[in-house]
Order: sequence, then structure tokens, then C-alpha cells
Amino acid sequence: MMPRSVPLTAPEALRYSRQLVMPEIGPVGQRRLKGSSVAVVGVGGLGTPAAVYLTAAGVGKICLIDGDDVEVSNLQRQFLFDEGDVGRKKVEVAKERLQRINPNVEVVAHDSRLDSNNALEVLGAYEAVVDATDNLPARYLINDACVLLRKPDVYASVLGLEGQASVFFSLLGPCYRCLSPVPPPAASVKSCEDAGVLGVVPGIMGAIQAAQAVQVLLGIGAPLVGRILVFDGLEASFEEVRLKKDPRCAVCGSNPSVTKLVDYEEFCGLRGAPKAVGFNVTPTELKAALEARGKVILLDVREPLEYELCHLQGARLMPLGELPQRKGELEPESEIIVYCHVGVRSTQAVSYLRRSGFSSVRNLQGGIDAWAREVDPGMPRY
Repeated sequence: MMPRSVPLTAPEALRYSRQLVMPEIGPVGQRRLKGSSVAVVGVGGLGTPAAVYLTAAGVGKICLIDGDDVEVSNLQRQFLFDEGDVGRKKVEVAKERLQRINPNVEVVAHDSRLDSNNALEVLGAYEAVVDATDNLPARYLINDACVLLRKPDVYASVLGLEGQASVFFSLLGPCYRCLSPVPPPAASVKSCEDAGVLGVVPGIMGAIQAAQAVQVLLGIGAPLVGRILVFDGLEASFEEVRLKKDPRCAVCGSNPSVTKLVDYEEFCGLRGAPKAVGFNVTPTELKAALEARGKVILLDVREPLEYELCHLQGARLMPLGELPQRKGELEPESEIIVYCHVGVRSTQAVSYLRRSGFSSVRNLQGGIDAWAREVDPGMPRY
């Protein structure tokens, strides 16, 4: 669907003059941009540059969708925010900053996460969707919603020094499920929180998303439909991978089995069974146990670099990926408290050890980050 054409004012013509003289855009294209709308899901490392460039380009209406607050660790790459914004809602701060950049653009702040109950309604109001999220459930949710709504999904992801981008648009080519029909095992997927990210990499990929969204809205050039652009920041190189539409795809294939949105946490293997009583221990409970008994084994399942940043005194380092091979180093009858950064990997580790016969193993709720907040404020956080 081509965006409607909306007349430009004289001040707008001056603002967009460098785009107006481009034959690929011109006055007709700029008027179309003014009449267009985009939903940006996630106002983080990808969503920040994408939203800034879409705003500056003159996209008429931009919806920012994010339920998070600004944290100090965001500031390394999310340049819409500063230290004075810590604790405030991301979408509210971003809306203020974007409207300063271009007051002609309508910015809508949607202060909640997308889920299967609201995605079709929220995304259905916009012509294109920019997927600037950082987790698998959101990625599959956005893909499926875009297929059902017949809208383009402008995708990117980053990790460390690498990034990739594509446009999943089932009317013209493959969708995300054509690339990854089944989610990988939850324990095998690292997040930026676990593996880190150089701030400039999401900046590059978010800018590519903005460029792709403009192309899609204007119907110009050759957007990344059926192609995945892979960026290697260490080699400063781009490569392209071709992707074909899968006729057997569960959502965009000839006979789709997915005709409505599902529980994507469950689909990606993240919901799991309810935690048994005694599964978790709080930081204050662990502190009391260490002071009273001192025989508790502390098992750190993070990576060595994280361990160097900070760790609990006396903790054994055994990264989650090494646990199946090294569990023999632990006594099954010992009282073991497992921790990681925020509790995700340690939850997986405790579940695995319990299935392997370890009867007295528990998870530090909230990880070492919660310990630093609640027990040891002097401990470095990351």
C-alpha cells in the first residue's frame, strides 16, 4: 500500500531540501513520506538510530513501542538518552527528543511490550514495522503479526561486532520463519547482555533499517527482500546471503498452520514449567546462608570475562556451555547456589542439574546484579 501524499509547507520544503533535489525522492516522494507511518518496536541500540533517521527524513507518524525504563548500561549505545534520563520511560524520553529534532513529525509513545493480545491492533495502524528488538519471542511475534497483517517487517539484529539486516515481506518474498522455522535451544542463544555489543554496530544496523524503511515506503530501489545483509565489524565488511520463500513455511507458506498469534515465550522454550518451591534464593537469603553455614558451593555460570568484572568470593566458574561436560566436578549431594548476571542462564543451569540428579541446587534470583543492588552496593555492575 502506497502512503498517501500530503502537501509540504514552505518551512518543510526548506528542511527537506537535500532530499527534494534527489531524483529518487523529489517532491512527490517527500509528500509520500509525510503521509506515511512506521512502528518502531524497541527503543534500544537499533531503535534509537532508526527512529532518529526516520524522524529527520520526515516520516509523518512514528510509533515507539517499548516498556522499559532508561538504565545506565543503555547510554553506551542509545544516544537519545543521557544520565538525567535514568529511571524514566524510554518511549517518553525518546518522544521528547525526536520532536525536538523534527516537530513536524507525530511521535506516538506506546509504553508497553507487544504481545499476542495487542500486536495486531497496535501494528495494524502503521504501514511498515521496524523490528528493533533483541530477543527471539519478539522477533517471531513481529514476523507472524506482519505476515497476518500483510506488512513489511524491517529486521535487524546485532551481537558483539556483528550485525545483520533484511526485509521480511511475505507478499514479495520470505518471512523470518523461512529463515528459522524452529527457534534454537534457549540455552544456545546469547543476548547482548551476555555477549556484549560495540555501540557503533547497532548504530550502523539501525541506520540501515531506517534506509530500508524509507525504500519500502516510497517503493524505490531494491530493498533487502529475500536477502540478508551481514556486517562484520571486525573485518569492516558486508556480505549478502540469499534467502528463498519456503512454500512449507508455517505462517507464509501455501498451507499455513499458524493463522493466529501464539504464546511466543512458550514457542521459544523460555516459559517452561512453574518453578518448584525452593528453586530460587534471594540475595539476602544467600547472604544469611553464607554467614550461618559457610559450606555453600557458589557456582558461576557466566563467561570468564564476566567473572573478571565481578564475582562472589569463592565462587567456581563453570560457564553454562561447559556444564554438561564438567558437572562431574560437582558433588550431587552438595548444597549449590548457581548464579549468572541476571538469573536467566542460572535458571537453565539449575533445571539441568536437577534433572541430572543434583538435589540441593538453587538459583540466585536476579543474579549477581541483584546481589550488587541489594547486598553489596560497592560491587561493579555491568
